[in-house]
Amino acid sequence: MQAKETLFADLVQGRAQQFQVPLYQRTYSWAEKQLRQLWSDILEQAELLESGDEASTHFLGSVVLAPSPQNEATFPRWLVVDGQQRLTTLSLALAAIRDHIADAEPDEAERINEEYLINKRKSGNDHFRLLPTQADRPQFAAHIRNALPEQRDGGSVADAYSFFRRKLIEAADPADPQDAFRIEQAITSRLTLVAVTAERGDNVHRIFESLNNTGLKLSQADLLRNYLFMRLPNSGEYIYETYWLPLQDSLSNDELEQLMWLQLVLDGDDRVRRQDLYTAQQQRFERGEVSETEIEGYIKELHRRGALFRRLLRPEEEQNAAVRAQLRRLDAWQAQVTYPALMLLLDRREHGELDSSETARAMSYIESFLVRRMICRVPTNNLNRIFQAVPGQLPFDVPVADGLHQLLSADNRFWPDDNELREKIRTAPFYQYGRWHQRKMVLQRLEESYEHPEPLDFAAAQLTIEHVMPQSAGSEWIRMLSEDATDGENAEDLHSRMQHTLGNLTLTAVNSELSNHPFERKQGLLRGSHLEMNRRIAATERWGAKEIAARADELADRAIALWPAPLRGVGRAERSRDWHLAHLVLAALPHGTWTSYGDLAAFIGSGAQAVGNHLAGTARLTNAYRVLTSDGKVSDGFHWTPPGAGGDVRARLAADGIRFTANGAADPAQRLTADDLALLVTDDGDSADSTDPAQCALAGQTEETRAGRFFRQLEADDSPETVEAVRALLTDWEELGGWIGHGAGQVTTSAFLMLGEAGAPGRGIWPLTLYPGSGRGGTAEVVFQHLAVREPFTDRTLRSGLLQRLNELEGVDIPEGKLELRPSFCLSLLEKDHNRELLAKTLSWFRDRWEGRGTP
Repeated sequence: MQAKETLFADLVQGRAQQFQVPLYQRTYSWAEKQLRQLWSDILEQAELLESGDEASTHFLGSVVLAPSPQNEATFPRWLVVDGQQRLTTLSLALAAIRDHIADAEPDEAERINEEYLINKRKSGNDHFRLLPTQADRPQFAAHIRNALPEQRDGGSVADAYSFFRRKLIEAADPADPQDAFRIEQAITSRLTLVAVTAERGDNVHRIFESLNNTGLKLSQADLLRNYLFMRLPNSGEYIYETYWLPLQDSLSNDELEQLMWLQLVLDGDDRVRRQDLYTAQQQRFERGEVSETEIEGYIKELHRRGALFRRLLRPEEEQNAAVRAQLRRLDAWQAQVTYPALMLLLDRREHGELDSSETARAMSYIESFLVRRMICRVPTNNLNRIFQAVPGQLPFDVPVADGLHQLLSADNRFWPDDNELREKIRTAPFYQYGRWHQRKMVLQRLEESYEHPEPLDFAAAQLTIEHVMPQSAGSEWIRMLSEDATDGENAEDLHSRMQHTLGNLTLTAVNSELSNHPFERKQGLLRGSHLEMNRRIAATERWGAKEIAARADELADRAIALWPAPLRGVGRAERSRDWHLAHLVLAALPHGTWTSYGDLAAFIGSGAQAVGNHLAGTARLTNAYRVLTSDGKVSDGFHWTPPGAGGDVRARLAADGIRFTANGAADPAQRLTADDLALLVTDDGDSADSTDPAQCALAGQTEETRAGRFFRQLEADDSPETVEAVRALLTDWEELGGWIGHGAGQVTTSAFLMLGEAGAPGRGIWPLTLYPGSGRGGTAEVVFQHLAVREPFTDRTLRSGLLQRLNELEGVDIPEGKLELRPSFCLSLLEKDHNRELLAKTLSWFRDRWEGRGTP
């Protein structure tokens, strides 16, 4: 047996050879969670390459190989005993890069193919460098041969390929572009593997067991602590008791590790990763002869900065009111990414380089940077890099607060100016971006700007975000919107475009009472509100498009006054960023789905005509042909760019799983609305309408109150038969061993069908969330999006099994393309005995899969 460190390129390049995954291996099963982590590691390595750092590679894991019984002297074949998930994933990533650059760099695409993916002169199965198990082989081969249309429905293999295609489009972000060839180099020459090569007589399964028999690992903080005190033979006991123990007692192990990392960043290391903390600090100490005095100095400085760090974690420890208020808002924003800059400011203040008022002013720039970017829908993927670079890039020749203002205003920071902020407040669907607590904080700050003489205690108030014009607009709302519709836009399109904009949103504690009612009824409730913004809405005679736009302008004035603007004179790319977001969501369209020009326009905060013009003028845009008219037809003005690039549009749509009705329109059940599109690029837990199960009421009076509220709302909108069917469903679920969590909700109350420890809902799992209808009938939301990151339903075949069973209910027809979203069906369907019985069996199946963690 031989074991050596190698790279993917060294393993697969060279003469023709093949790596065969044995029949007994499980099929390819990496899901979004593993793919995201790998992509993060790849991008880190790409950035290190860009910076010229050739030393810090990333260890990906082991690959155990054994000679194949089909081995030939001129064509080596290896059995992949362990590591097939890694090798398959890297191969699919390279195939995605090849296809991403194929139009612009055909020669380079062919090079990638021949160096890593195929044996050029071999045919049949021998053509492939990697040969997966039989179950995965057809789809893997199709991707390597690039023999199918862009969108394929092939399980985990196709999902992984599509993931990398999406991420490569995302990597073209104007704020932080990544070169595809540098990503290729990171994959092939920066991800290290340990290749264990067995001889014919070796017990390869024993090797596999020993490699995977891992115990509890020491943290980076543990390793560094042990190293430090090993270097303090004389003063270690005194330093430990005086400085280290108080520090360790005041912070958790994770917080201590974060402080150690921040210490490196503050000392100018703007590239160090937390997982490399121990190695980086050890290298610093070992560059020269380090004395005990220097080690003591490091620990004393860590102790001093620990007191500053605790103020970020617990703002109430800050003495100055203005700085404390800023820290509280950033803490509420959950802005841990800004810690390097915040620590720098507190550190400089302690050294007398700025006073508390200047510290608060500097922190207001950080808050504005975050808030303006969120309102203007600037992706957050480069925030770590921006703030980690602050200590090393802050100008020396200007005061600290002014220097930070200047630094954050620099080119490629994308801090939106007043004009862009005003435009996005008017047009962007604010409710669909950022996290719910961030959206709530923006509205809270806007309310505070009215400086009410008796301000509300926001910490005690149970406020949620309310749509004044409701998300589900009844006939009275549609009639009013018809009066405002112009330029060929109908009332429904106008509603879709404006419902989620900031001008239509407010805060209220009476969300369920406001619900879906006409504006006249809402006026009375809003007029009695303690919030100034609600009283101003109530004073308006009607609430249509003009009124929403006027309020947006008023809020924009306040936002511009609240959150300072960047300095002038920097280059920007505001519109290209909007189109980049459109490109990203188009690339993420699941197999078997389509969307409309109006839906895409509402999602990015644009107009349908502008969307059509952009799609028509952008060459080779992924999935542009899947944007149809609102009635599911190919637009009369659609043409391939360049001409003839895609053939017959209906044939391409059919190949992508789109069904057609008798009149030739795309199946409306497969259409993705603007809200659906938002889910495609939203992380689990960030979406606007999903109540966090961690906020569910558990046992006791609180649950009884929320349960009662849930059924009161249900009874107000559904028939007695539906209400009784829902009661029976919840009883059946509890008899299966589940429990019911009732959430406060962001729009209305809800009922979660939970499994897991009743008291730790954040660690549980739930297949359905039930919502009262608010004027449109109650619904059961199938939470495929959440299940995709919760074991065992990270396995797409299990989620597909749940979908198939639900579709057996009469009246339920959820398309396969919504398997990553949160589709709904009407609770009134449960009035039928047959449907109730089928759903009970489905929920029993779900529970059994969870208890067996995926066992068929």
